[in-house]
Amino acid sequence: MNRNEPIWSITEVNAAVRELVENSLMPFWLGGEIGTMNIYSSGHVYLTLKDKNCQLKCTFFNGANLARRMNLAIGMQIEAYGKLSVYAQRGEYQFNIKNLRIAGAGTLQHQFEEIKNRLAAEGLFEQSRKLPLPKMPRTVGVITSADGAAIRDFVNIISRRAPYVHVKIYPSQVQGNGCDEFVMRGIEFFNRPGNEPDVLVITRGGGSMEDLWGFNSEALARSIAASRVPVVSAIGHEVDFTIADFVASLRAPTPSAAAELIAPELGVIQDGLDRKFQQLCRRWEYIYLKQSRHIEEIAGHKMFHNPEYILQNKFQKLDDISMQLEHAWHNYILRTEKRLDAVQAKIDTMDPMNVLKRGFAMIFKADNTVADVKSKLTRGERVQAHLADGKVDMIVE
Repeated sequence: MNRNEPIWSITEVNAAVRELVENSLMPFWLGGEIGTMNIYSSGHVYLTLKDKNCQLKCTFFNGANLARRMNLAIGMQIEAYGKLSVYAQRGEYQFNIKNLRIAGAGTLQHQFEEIKNRLAAEGLFEQSRKLPLPKMPRTVGVITSADGAAIRDFVNIISRRAPYVHVKIYPSQVQGNGCDEFVMRGIEFFNRPGNEPDVLVITRGGGSMEDLWGFNSEALARSIAASRVPVVSAIGHEVDFTIADFVASLRAPTPSAAAELIAPELGVIQDGLDRKFQQLCRRWEYIYLKQSRHIEEIAGHKMFHNPEYILQNKFQKLDDISMQLEHAWHNYILRTEKRLDAVQAKIDTMDPMNVLKRGFAMIFKADNTVADVKSKLTRGERVQAHLADGKVDMIVE
């Protein structure tokens, strides 16, 4: 034994082991049964996971809220994601958890993503195909467990905020195998003629992925998409998402939030009506003042102070028109006379008597035909000459 060999302290050994452990393995998923579990007020969770042969201490810092939401309990099979570490003060190695899920949730998550992607590709999640919610529903249909906390919260809030809303409840199984079929029957019921509410709410409280799995049913999603009544999905808590949330017209994070989202508070409605009334009054006042000024302008016109003004104006216009007609008639007569004189002049130029007056004569034969050329006459023939002032009988020599 070499006396010069270094002597390690406990702290150095534990630190070296910690470095080896933490640097030798990457983070990984660990599955096992919860053997012990303690949730501290600091928000941290300390538990052991075990299988048939061994157990391992685990820590889940700041995991208290998630553990409570998942209702973790001793004996449950879980899957935890994290990495190995060493708690040097005790010389113990442990598994530091970063996230966890119920055993088998990985398979369920894979199925969830497959259904989600398939329905998204078909367009079932498109906002354009979703029905709009009424602004003031009078009747609300609710599909939920009749004795659950969700319906109590929903009804309490509706009664307080919007007492004018009538709530119709369809009791349904909302957990376990076949719960999607119960919910689908509720949707079918509220889509029957005469049963239709203004809006339909599907709701339940929070739970694990297994508890909510029925609301990831593809058949239920298609039933919601086919509903003639707009559907609000209020499944679980704010961190819980189901396929029903994506296909519904609206997703509410909790049942209480659904009640607040679908029914405006009575006081808010009253405030809105008051604002509309004030706007209407201002509009009416504006129209009244505008029309009053218009009436005052009309009343101030001089025709109302001097009624003869209208007649005088009309008489003057009538005189102007009369003068225009008289002038037009005079011009028409002058134009007509000129046209007649021109025609008469043309007629006079063609009158045979006017030709005779210029020293000419017309020779008529015994048969009363005109001898206009010498060849038509024979010696000794008796003819008659028509002159401007009379007739002369003559014999052709």
